[in-house]
Amino acid sequence: MVKSLITCDCQGTMTLDTEALSRTTGLKVRRPCSALCTTQIDRAAAALEGSDTIFCCTQESRVFEGLAEELGVSPPPVLDLRDRAGWTADTGSTVPKMSALIAEALLPAAPDRTLDVISEGLCLIIGAPEVALPAADQLAPHLGVTVLLPEGADLPDTRAYDVVTGRLRQASGALGQFTVVIDALRQIEPGGRGGFTLSEPRDGGGSDCDILLDLRGATPLFPAHEKREGYLRADPGHAPAVAASVLAASHLVGTFEKPLYVRTEALLCAHSRAGQTGCTRCLDLCPTGAITPDGDHVTVDPMICAGCGACSAVCPSGAISYDAPPVDLTMRRAQTLAKAFLDAGGAAPRLLVHDAHGAEMIRLASRHGRGLPADVVPLELPALGAFGHAEAVAALAAGFASVTLLPGPGTDRAALAPQVALATAIAGEARVGILDTPDPEAMSDALYDAVAPAPVPDPVRPLGTRRQITRQAARALHADATVLPLPEGAPYGAVLVDTDACTLCLSCVSLCPSGALGDNPDKPQLRFQEDACLQCGICATICPEKAITLEPRLDLSDAALRQEVLNEEEPFACVECGSLFGSKSAIDRITEKLSGHAMFQSPEKLRMIQMCDDCRVKSQMNAQDNPFAGAERPRPRTTDDYLSKRRDH
Repeated sequence: MVKSLITCDCQGTMTLDTEALSRTTGLKVRRPCSALCTTQIDRAAAALEGSDTIFCCTQESRVFEGLAEELGVSPPPVLDLRDRAGWTADTGSTVPKMSALIAEALLPAAPDRTLDVISEGLCLIIGAPEVALPAADQLAPHLGVTVLLPEGADLPDTRAYDVVTGRLRQASGALGQFTVVIDALRQIEPGGRGGFTLSEPRDGGGSDCDILLDLRGATPLFPAHEKREGYLRADPGHAPAVAASVLAASHLVGTFEKPLYVRTEALLCAHSRAGQTGCTRCLDLCPTGAITPDGDHVTVDPMICAGCGACSAVCPSGAISYDAPPVDLTMRRAQTLAKAFLDAGGAAPRLLVHDAHGAEMIRLASRHGRGLPADVVPLELPALGAFGHAEAVAALAAGFASVTLLPGPGTDRAALAPQVALATAIAGEARVGILDTPDPEAMSDALYDAVAPAPVPDPVRPLGTRRQITRQAARALHADATVLPLPEGAPYGAVLVDTDACTLCLSCVSLCPSGALGDNPDKPQLRFQEDACLQCGICATICPEKAITLEPRLDLSDAALRQEVLNEEEPFACVECGSLFGSKSAIDRITEKLSGHAMFQSPEKLRMIQMCDDCRVKSQMNAQDNPFAGAERPRPRTTDDYLSKRRDH
């Protein structure tokens, strides 16, 4: 059944060409209403009784959901065409942009992956008595409260909640599973007349809680503390902030759904091999410390992960990928927006990527200002950090003339800037940029004043991994196959080998996590496939001769897809049997280094180094100082030996 769109021109404040939208989208777009949420609510009710209907109004979604509940039907999907396209000072046609937004809205949504988090309401309050105790009085009726006071603090005459004194040494965990370690811990010993007494102090006291309310006014207990769920921190000198934290803590009881933001594939991780550290990109960027080393790979604590998405953008192998929404869905959304815009007759669209804060800026700019230009297509994401260089280059190859990122207050700009720099190096010109402003009017002015370069003449929309899409998109942006220099730390590049220093020991081959370095079983040879290289640096670290260096670049030629020979030698011939083994440079280097060793003073010992495995063993066995030789074995006793000792013989 063909889907139908219920449109509204919001009391005639915007123009809707429903006939053109019907042609460009293939949907049944009805004539626009003027007051769908009020005087024409009967049309909304009639549309709800049908099926496959989309309401083009997000502002009054609450009204439509209530109406659907009254009618006993499912709430309708809603789509914003007004703030993102209809309300604009641009006199150009908005049909291509609206067509693109409609096509994107029709993409199937990915299912959410969540984890249940249970909080039983055990709350630990840390702070001075004058702030912590009033907060405990308010929370005690709702939560199981324990107050940690500084050493020597006066104790309250109440048992409505627990009170301990001491010094907080360490805290870890998140909502529902905090663990704290307290030194000089002293607990109240109830009973007796007068004030409460305390137990003897002891160090290393451990405790678990669900909620941490930090009213110390000191350094936060966690990095990126505002993203640590269940950890509430307020300035003790600011009463409204303390009250807000107390109110928030009172609601953190029950079962909550924690989104699983990322998906991991340990076998793809290039963090380390054989104890040698390689790629640390995600570890260096994670603001919450949710990513930690775990052997040869890294692991992500889903309880601590705040879903910023930076790890997915920088991971060179796809071992960590954003999953809320998945990376492939984000790629498809950008490609669908570009294709629908161009198919509807538009030219040179510009992509504006933003988060929820940016969506509010767009709403304010459209209601009170000039709104967005007709050629600027917005793409909202839960986390802007997940939109990395691969997504930006893919959007440009799909037909966008430029990509602009609009960071919000919670965006990690330190992680975003390198991705923009890498995308610019791959795409060329001023195609990718950051519009960092909190002012909706300044945002609109910058977009209206910007002049984007011409888009790619032949758009492509490749599928595959982020690396594969980046390569195909870069080839579309650069008609002539070439080598693009990239900034330091890029996940694409070449391995350069000093052939004079390399002895073809092939230790780099055995530890390469992606298989970019290989050998030849028939002869001493080091091979390299540039397309597979992650630039993790393990090969350069492990090379005993320090003969390997890395060059960040992106080779768009077909040579990057083949194994190329970096170094080769003729094999060394055994001095005894002539069998080929090893390489001449390696044997010569070992012979030279061991010539002065105490165990290799004689020519015979040095000659063993130049023998194959079989001949070396034979030579060792026949040597006079054979280490495998033992004492002379005793002669077996025979019958004659026994008879010779008898007296009757």
